Amino acid sequence: MSDSRGASAGGPATVDAYLASQPEPARRVLENLRRLIREAAPQAEETIAYDMPALRLHGRFLVSYAAYRRHFSLFPASQAVQDACGDELRPYLSGRATIQFQGSAPLSDDLVRRIVEIRVAEVGGRS
Repeated sequence: MSDSRGASAGGPATVDAYLASQPEPARRVLENLRRLIREAAPQAEETIAYDMPALRLHGRFLVSYAAYRRHFSLFPASQAVQDACGDELRPYLSGRATIQFQGSAPLSDDLVRRIVEIRVAEVGGRS
């Protein structure tokens, strides 16, 4: 499910529109991120927030991701994510809660899944 909460007037209205607007090979990297995130949090709802794909769980922000000119980002690298992923995540940290990586050296599938699973636990997605 997609909505336009947080989208600007000129920004994409849906995740599909965002992905369609991206050139190859960036689209491929983003589609893989989307797949991994949805596998790790199948109950989360897709939306657009700040003109980028985002997921919410029980109405609360879970993660978002985006392509930029020279890198890709996955948000957030919360303190719980940083503590749990440690040295494996450290080379990708940029700023306070941003994970940045290059398309030629993407995050491992396992690391993306763990980041999302930690975020699910943080926002109260586990019974």
